[in-house]
This record gives sequence, structure tokens and C-alpha cells, in this order.
Amino acid sequence: MQNNATVWITILLYIALMVGIGVYTSRSAKSVADIVVGGRSAGAWLSALSYGTAYFSAVMFVGYAGGAGLNYGLWAISAGIGNAVFGSWLAWKVLARRTRDVSHRLKLKSMPQYFEARYGSQSMKTFSCLVIFIFLIPYSASVYKGIASVADVLLGINDTICLVIIAGLAALMLLFGGYLTQARADFAQGIIMMVGVALLIIFVVRSDRVGGLAGVAEYARTKAGLPDLTFEAALSLIATVLMTSFGTWGLPHMIQKYYGIRDDEQAKRGVIISTFFAILIAGGGYFIGSLCYRFFTADEIAGFPSPAQDYVMPNILKVSNLPSVLIGIVLVLLIAASVTTLCSITLTASSTLTMDFLKEKSKKGMSDKKVGNVTKILCLVFVLISYVVANTKTPILDMMSYSWGIVSGSFLAPYALALFYKKLSKGGAWCGILGGFFTAVIPASCKVITMFGVDNARVVYLAGKGPVFAVAAMIFSIILCLVTSAAFRDEKDEKTAEFFYNAVVENE
Repeated sequence: MQNNATVWITILLYIALMVGIGVYTSRSAKSVADIVVGGRSAGAWLSALSYGTAYFSAVMFVGYAGGAGLNYGLWAISAGIGNAVFGSWLAWKVLARRTRDVSHRLKLKSMPQYFEARYGSQSMKTFSCLVIFIFLIPYSASVYKGIASVADVLLGINDTICLVIIAGLAALMLLFGGYLTQARADFAQGIIMMVGVALLIIFVVRSDRVGGLAGVAEYARTKAGLPDLTFEAALSLIATVLMTSFGTWGLPHMIQKYYGIRDDEQAKRGVIISTFFAILIAGGGYFIGSLCYRFFTADEIAGFPSPAQDYVMPNILKVSNLPSVLIGIVLVLLIAASVTTLCSITLTASSTLTMDFLKEKSKKGMSDKKVGNVTKILCLVFVLISYVVANTKTPILDMMSYSWGIVSGSFLAPYALALFYKKLSKGGAWCGILGGFFTAVIPASCKVITMFGVDNARVVYLAGKGPVFAVAAMIFSIILCLVTSAAFRDEKDEKTAEFFYNAVVENE
């Protein structure tokens, strides 16, 4: 398979397409708003597919689909359904139009700017900048790790080569022009992902080891297919569903997709498009992962490279006897998913640090052109740091849960509640942010401790409970925001709320 010309030709055609899109759209990025939010001119298809491709990467296909299938069998499909219903349909219904409205009225380009406008707090803006940049790195690293395991199994190449391809494509998309270039690339990559997953489902189900729909039905009647879940396993599954679904509600690179929507009509149409995309991509990915025991025994899986859960999906694809063209399409699908997610994470983290931290700290001020250039340089730095982190032995699921837990656990409540509840105060928001942050940081801290040789059973156990702590952080943050807002509310909160809900800023 390593020398299969068809596979490599398919990959090279994809790379050529992405470069072509980058060159074609590079001249349209003339301002910071163009780079960060695409000039606020994105239509429904562009916005929805950009949202979907940022949502689902090789992390979902390889880390989560494989890990969930390994632990829960067919019950893993519930995660895909949750992602479609809560992470896409409900998220767009609840958040998209209101976020688009306030970001357009106040000319907001980032989540830290949103917090400053809503709560009148420069320190909250700075804190959120640093948290976003630092703690999106593990998520970015998990994207690298996901595609590397696929390249290793399907192509038999050193994972470094694949990581360089991913990093290079992401850097090209970002350097060519930012959001609009990325969104147009996302559109093309979203189509590739939908076609690829649809074909993949058909060929995997028809493979000899599955035996068609009858084989799936037979599998569902076995303990391996639908295992009896213990209380702890059921809790972990529910936490995974909730974290991967509601976690998107507080991730800045997902929320930023709403900023670029052209108008309310496009936002309404985006609900349908994003939901369909999620049902196919997430539902299909988790469904394939849930068939793992139809392909392998527990002993065979134990023989996979460590961590085994990251190699379940690549090996399913390897033994499914897929046609060479489809293998190429699947690899392109995973590369496309990884590049789009990596671009979204990198652009959000880097632009936020530049606009809302470095520019604020610059004594002479920074021109729009300099902000754009510094953002692109930071994108390259972010990609490089992510590559370094990806080379640790941390499982994909753990890295992603640490990142999502800390970022969404800190910011979901003060962001989402503020769209609807006018009585939130700055003090209440700070309580929610810090409460969520310190709850979600527990498993990540335990993981760091284990990397220094500590093998205490309790520390190791907590390090593997990222999804549970992520969900707990989001819930705790919401409660703190609501309960403490009344105690910390003052006249300044009234004024900032009045500005946030009614003001119109004319200049971008």
C-alpha cells in the first residue's frame, strides 16, 4: 500500500485543490476583519460547512470513534447522535443568530472582545486570551496525533512526513488570507468528507468481517456489540456525549463561525446544513468505530501500538479491503478534516493573542497590517508547538478532553448565558470562569504529574477522567454565574449591559 500510485495521486490532487483555493482567494483578505471573520459575508453553506469541518477532525474519527467503540460497542453511536442534536442543531438554534447580531452590531472579532464588551473587564479579556492560546494547543496536538496513526497503518510511512504535510497545508491556508480562504477550503473539504464517509460506511458494512446489515444485526445481539454497561462506564459514556456536544458551545474557534454569517436568513439555513453534516459525519464515524469487535478480538486489539484506542479505526480501514481510490479518498477525508480543524484552532488562538493581548500591550499601537502579519507568524508558532506536544504519549481522547474541558468549562457560561440573561454581572462571570477553570484543570494537572514519573493510582485515575471533569466544569460554571451574579451586581454592570444589548458600533 505504501507504493500505491492511486492513493498518492488522490492525495496530491487534494493538495493541489487546496493550494488553488488559497491562491485564488488570497487577494480578498485586506483587513483584520477579512482575516479573522471573513468580512462578515459568509453564506449558510460556507458557514455551516466551516463549522462542521472544524468540529469533526481525525480526533473524532480516530480517537473518539475508536475509543468509544472499544469501550462501549454500538452504544458509541449515541455520541454521534448527541453531536448532531446538541452540538450542531441546538447550538445553531440557540447561539447562531444572537451571536451574529451582537458581533455585527459591536464589530466583535473574538471571544475576549465579547467578554470586554459584555462585562467591561480588561482583565477578563486578557485572561481569556491567555487561556485560549495555551489550552487550545493540546486540542491542536490531538489533531496531529489522529492523522499520524492513520498514516502509519494505511501508508506505512513515518508519521513525521504526514505531520509535515498537515502542518504545511494548514500554514498555507492561514498565510494565504485567513478566514475566507479557510472557509472556502472548508466548503470543498466538507463535500469531500460527506462523500468519503458515505462511501466508507457502505464498503465497511459490506466487508466480509461485518457481513452487511444482517451482520450488524447479529453483532447487536452479542455482548461485544451491545455490552452491559457498568455505572462507571455509563457515566463515562454520558460524559463523552455531553462534552463532545455541549463543549462546542464554549469553544472560541466554533463560536467565531457565527461572527462571519452574513444575515439572519443565512443563520436559519445554517441550522439545517450543519445538522445534516453532523448526522452523516459524526454518526457515520462512531458507527464504524462501534463495529471494532466485529473486526478484531480483544487479544488482537491488545497487540496494537500504544495507546491501542488510537489504532482501532486505522486497522478497521486496513482490513476492510477498500478499493485503492477509496483508501485515497479516506486519507484525503482525514487530512481535510484535520487541516480544517487545525486552521480554525490556530487562527482563533493566534488572532486572539495578537488582537486582544499584544496589540493592547503595545505602547505605540499596532496597525491593522501589522496585526495581520503578527497573527500569521503566531499561527506558524502555534502549529510548531502543537507538533511538539503531539509527540508525547498522551492518548488523543485525553488531550482533547483537557483542552475542551478547560476552555469550555471556563467560557461557556459567561458567553452563552449573556446572550439571554441581562442580569449577569462581572463578578458573577468571574466566579463562573474561575470555578470552571479550576475544576477542569484537575485531570490535566494529574496528567502532567504522571509525565514526571509519578504513578500513584489516584493520580493516574484522575488523569483519565477528562470528559467527566469537563462536563462538571461546564455545569459548575453555569451555576456559579447565575447564583453569584446577584451578589456582585452594581451600577457599572447596568451600564455595560445597556451598551452590550443596545449599542451599534459603526467602524469595523
